[in-house]
Amino acid sequence: MINKILCMIKKACIIKSHFVNRIQAYITKSFRVDVLNKTGKNVVRVFGVSLSFCIILCISGLFLTGCSVSENEGADDGKQKIVTTLYAPYDFAKNVGGDRVNVKMLLAPGEESHSYDPTPQDIMAIEHCDLFIYNGGENESWVEDILSSLDRDISVIKMMDLIDTVYEEETVEGMQAEKGHEHKDEDAHEDADSHDKEDAHEEYDEHVWTSIDNAVSISEAICKTLADRQPGDHDYFEKNYEEYRNELIQVKNDIKNVVDNGCRKTIVLGDRFPMRYFVEEFGLDYCAAFPGCSADTEANASTIKFLIDKVRTEKIPVVFKMELSNGNIAKTIAGETQAKTTTLYACHNISADDFKAGTGYIDLMRRNEQALKEALY
Repeated sequence: MINKILCMIKKACIIKSHFVNRIQAYITKSFRVDVLNKTGKNVVRVFGVSLSFCIILCISGLFLTGCSVSENEGADDGKQKIVTTLYAPYDFAKNVGGDRVNVKMLLAPGEESHSYDPTPQDIMAIEHCDLFIYNGGENESWVEDILSSLDRDISVIKMMDLIDTVYEEETVEGMQAEKGHEHKDEDAHEDADSHDKEDAHEEYDEHVWTSIDNAVSISEAICKTLADRQPGDHDYFEKNYEEYRNELIQVKNDIKNVVDNGCRKTIVLGDRFPMRYFVEEFGLDYCAAFPGCSADTEANASTIKFLIDKVRTEKIPVVFKMELSNGNIAKTIAGETQAKTTTLYACHNISADDFKAGTGYIDLMRRNEQALKEALY
């Protein structure tokens, strides 16, 4: 029991930064009238201690609950347990692992990936899995602390480490740069080693899975890891991977055919642009409102004017929005240009309806193929 409590405290410290502000804000709001308006500094100081105590109790309770759930949930059925942070690797793992794995995605379907924070239950799921797949980069900086706190060895795949060529998150003409960040407009950069990549994650586009070639590489790494962990199922995983690889290559060839036969090579997004690896793979040019990981949701007047002028001048028939976006900027541009709005899929996450229907990465790339037929012809 003592070891369990020590383990709980250790993990509570790791995730403190994710929960303290939320809990403190909630408690402060609940008691503000009774405490702040009717007491002096001394009582407020005591109240601060109470807040800290309440926070510890809340986190501890969550962890104790998480431990009991995780230990009883999904008793050992001989299947490897895989946890992923994002939707794309979730789908890769399901296709490669088949019925020999149980796969869990930490994001809830429809949840915004850039604002995700792990819950205590998420951390327990990582600790109790056999294989953890995450992307890396600034948006998942929390992962390293979690992995360093684990009490058991698990297999880990970091997708960005599988990619030889990464692209800088560029700010192209007309794009509204994120406040506090300046990115150079440069071509692909070869990483000398993984250490350099660790030091400059915030400068690089993290959406590596949007390249279908990269999706193949990630799927291959999943296959190898599963087979190494469970050698008796090597042929099964290899067969699944080869079949999935062939499907990925087929959809890539079909998209390439659409792009090669189009009458234009430029697409316009009234949204963030997490598709750098996708457009590089197919030789497309683009204009967009924001970089891929921008926190902005409202474009300034000059950005909107630039995109409207671009659509009008080049007679571009489609303005894209990203999946799970409200599409307001795209609708504004389309309303001024008589263009059509449609969705482009980056596969960070998936809608609840698509998740329930079993929609996969390849299905979403097929939707991109159809959307490009409208946008490039």
